Amino acid sequence: MAPRIYAVQEHAATKLHWDLRLEKNGVLKSWAVTKEPSDDISVKRLAVETTDHALAYAGFEGEINEGYGKGSVKIWDSGTFEEKEWKPGKIVVKIDGRKLKGVYVLIRPKAFEIGNWLFFRKKND
Repeated sequence: MAPRIYAVQEHAATKLHWDLRLEKNGVLKSWAVTKEPSDDISVKRLAVETTDHALAYAGFEGEINEGYGKGSVKIWDSGTFEEKEWKPGKIVVKIDGRKLKGVYVLIRPKAFEIGNWLFFRKKND
């Protein structure tokens, strides 16, 4: 499978967070990550699933002036990813970004509320 779009946008909205974007089926699947993503395998971040976005949004930088998400957006990292596994509750991707490189996991533990995931780097095989 060919590499697809990956992006992380730093979003200074009501609360600073990082929007993780992964291309899937013609849209950007999206999660709001509560703290800056890390390449340290011991660090796990809460990632809250949000609405899908158009592919063109991966390159957006600027101001959102009203409504939900009001605030400044800048690209924190971008590149491509390869899907290793994508099933309900578990996504494994190999990211090739400017900052993040390696295999990353999004997992939705059963004890979490719907829409809440963990995002972390997996130890290299």
